[in-house]
Amino acid sequence: MDLDRMLEKCLAGQWRISELDWDRTPPPMSRKKEEEVVQYFTDMAGIERIAAALFEEQAARAKDPRLKAIFKTFVDDELRHARAAELLAEHYNVNKYRVYRQSESLHHFAYHFINALRHLSAEVATVYVTVGELLLDVALLRSIDCFVDDPMSSEVMTRINRDESRHIAMDFYMTEYYASDAYQEELARQPKKSLRDELAAWYAFGQTMRHARPFLKAIFLDPMSEIDPEGERILEAFSRYQNLIERPNVSKRPLPATILRTQRLASYRPTKKIADRFAHMIGLPAQMLDPSLLEKRAIRQRTQPGRVEAKLA
Repeated sequence: MDLDRMLEKCLAGQWRISELDWDRTPPPMSRKKEEEVVQYFTDMAGIERIAAALFEEQAARAKDPRLKAIFKTFVDDELRHARAAELLAEHYNVNKYRVYRQSESLHHFAYHFINALRHLSAEVATVYVTVGELLLDVALLRSIDCFVDDPMSSEVMTRINRDESRHIAMDFYMTEYYASDAYQEELARQPKKSLRDELAAWYAFGQTMRHARPFLKAIFLDPMSEIDPEGERILEAFSRYQNLIERPNVSKRPLPATILRTQRLASYRPTKKIADRFAHMIGLPAQMLDPSLLEKRAIRQRTQPGRVEAKLA
């Protein structure tokens, strides 16, 4: 990736919430739909703030000034997205049917994930964020936009998706960088952590894994079963991540290798229950173990080559 070009794109792609016309009248909705839409945007604001915390940590750790600057623009992006989601929630909360709060699973995951950022390697954190950003951008946001079916939402989502495409490109770039020989040599030169720090890191990682699966299920997968019942966008998101972790260098890294081994265990009837339990432990969504999902992916690769590849901006 040309980091200079990416930084130029990041700076040129900044926009202001005030540029949008928030005085438009929302379309009429049933009570059920209005409550769902407002809750989706309420949770979306929390998701964007989790991503902002990660990019802030990555900016602090980055040694290349271009990377540091890129990640700082991502922090600005995510905070702007969070505020836009809050405003969309207010915009569609026409009838004030109830008080909306972020989902409990989101609250728990956010607390432990943000705490874990101080202890976990950027490589591990990036695994979770890459999955989250793909589910958010490729699946959830586009499905919500179709579900809302309103110009106000579409205009905001178009801008957010444009930003998120840059984020996903960098997530893929950083994932491959963390799998590179250069990064492994850099890690080897770093001083060894104390036992106390190692234990703190493992505890933080364990808490993050414990809350990851309920978070992904409640915030991404359950809503998607309602607004994308055919599962096409979920399939695309997981397919793109699958292609990433199958790349030669990436597949050898601990978490991607663990995911691939768990998938292999799940493909055999005698070991499927073991795979299911282990997937639950590491926060891996059950959909990534679903043979029918992987078979659909294989068929799509054969019939639509290139569609599932991530597009690096």
